[in-house]
Amino acid sequence: MENFVVISGCSGGGKSTLLDALRRRGHPVVPEPGRRIVAEEMRSDGHALPWVDLAAFAERALAMALGDRRDMQTAEGWVFFDRGLVDAAAALEHATGRPVLAELGMAHRYHRSVFLTPPWPEIYQSDGERQHDFASAAAEYDRLLKAYNALGYRTLLLPKCSVEERADFILTHLPT
Repeated sequence: MENFVVISGCSGGGKSTLLDALRRRGHPVVPEPGRRIVAEEMRSDGHALPWVDLAAFAERALAMALGDRRDMQTAEGWVFFDRGLVDAAAALEHATGRPVLAELGMAHRYHRSVFLTPPWPEIYQSDGERQHDFASAAAEYDRLLKAYNALGYRTLLLPKCSVEERADFILTHLPT
């Protein structure tokens, strides 16, 4: 959908904080599927965790991303997604080797401009829901950059600046 805008990129690069700033400005936002899945799985002692079963985690993220798109179809104005279907498909392909990215990525499009948070070691933090190290996060970033470019998206790297400046950057790079 042309009003669905993805903010993707390096884990720990400030996406969730940026989405909060966009929400405060009145835009609908969709939280990251991965964080929601990890929270659910940890509450229920589940195994669809990226550090336990990456394929099961990615399958759930894919289903959740499709549901998020469906749920937001009637939203007006820009809708910002903290990651999305392409991220989930890239993770599933990485985990299983199954070529799902091209088919799913072309069938369920977002706005042509995708905003990526680059690796930023100064703000990266692991926690109970983000257990991978910075090197793994940077490798994931490289896979996502290649995936979005391969699908024909225009990838825009977010500058390493304040959250409000990043929100301004996004809004000035979208058509009015």
